[in-house]
Amino acid sequence: MSEILLDVKNLKKYFKTNAGMLHAVDDVSFSIEKGHTMGVVGESGCGKSTLGRTLLQLYEPTSGEIDFKGKNIANLSKKEFHQVRPKLQMIFQDPYSSLNGRMTVQQLIAEPLIVNKVCKNKKEIQERVSEIMDTVGLSERLAMAYPHELDGGRRQRIGVARALVLNPEFVVCDEPVSALDVSIQAQILNLLMDLQEQMGLTYLFITHDLSVVKHISDEIMVMYLGKCVEKAPAEEIFRNPVHPYTKALLAAIPIPSIESCHKKRTLLQGEVTSPINPKPGCRFAARCPLAKESCRSGEMPLVEVSPGHFSACPVQG
Repeated sequence: MSEILLDVKNLKKYFKTNAGMLHAVDDVSFSIEKGHTMGVVGESGCGKSTLGRTLLQLYEPTSGEIDFKGKNIANLSKKEFHQVRPKLQMIFQDPYSSLNGRMTVQQLIAEPLIVNKVCKNKKEIQERVSEIMDTVGLSERLAMAYPHELDGGRRQRIGVARALVLNPEFVVCDEPVSALDVSIQAQILNLLMDLQEQMGLTYLFITHDLSVVKHISDEIMVMYLGKCVEKAPAEEIFRNPVHPYTKALLAAIPIPSIESCHKKRTLLQGEVTSPINPKPGCRFAARCPLAKESCRSGEMPLVEVSPGHFSACPVQG
């Protein structure tokens, strides 16, 4: 039986605004097996990035449990969490804004080693930096270069190197290829998959691109306005989507063929519900063509519709 590395239970992250409480992540539960990838998809503003940052304590959770290797890290003090921090890392979306432009490639990659006091001396630091640069495909001649002197692909490789230099077990990939050209996207995706196999890494892969998430994920979770609306193995999501929102996302994937121009697509209409003090009921109901009156009143829990396939839609038309 596979080992569960991360088990998230009823996680919530609310932000206080002048208009009320913004429910960025609202009662989300899932688990990820060691060495596997959980893909998280949804429109901008659905809570994907907030979820990833809350898991790594960049945002303090409002409530819920984050069990990493059987230990609830949501309740740890700053000092206790500092001991766990090296095992939990993040690759950010924009490789330019996430890097200090005044530091060289070597300094950027060495920084996590220095902060966490992993190496005994400068020689060990330099050896580890050279090793991880080689691992992620960065030439040694770039060690003294600055981020602005490099292209987007190389800058993102620096971000990957910074995340992996401490030998983590769990990595949140927050749309790591969305800011890159298509040809470079493929290189970074293949790099991440190769590193996962070599180092036994576990990923939470956040993206809005369903083609990308299908390529890398073992399981996919679909989010809408802070809620998980569907969760299933990657192949099952694409073969048999159940929730109307998932169907609409899949219908929006461009198909490079003339025949697809005549294919009927699912078009979403209606206003997006506000995530601030949301009313009970399905948050997708205002845009759902199948919504009934019951969808607008009661809670919509995830229900297992087939083995390993969960949906928060009681209609499933």
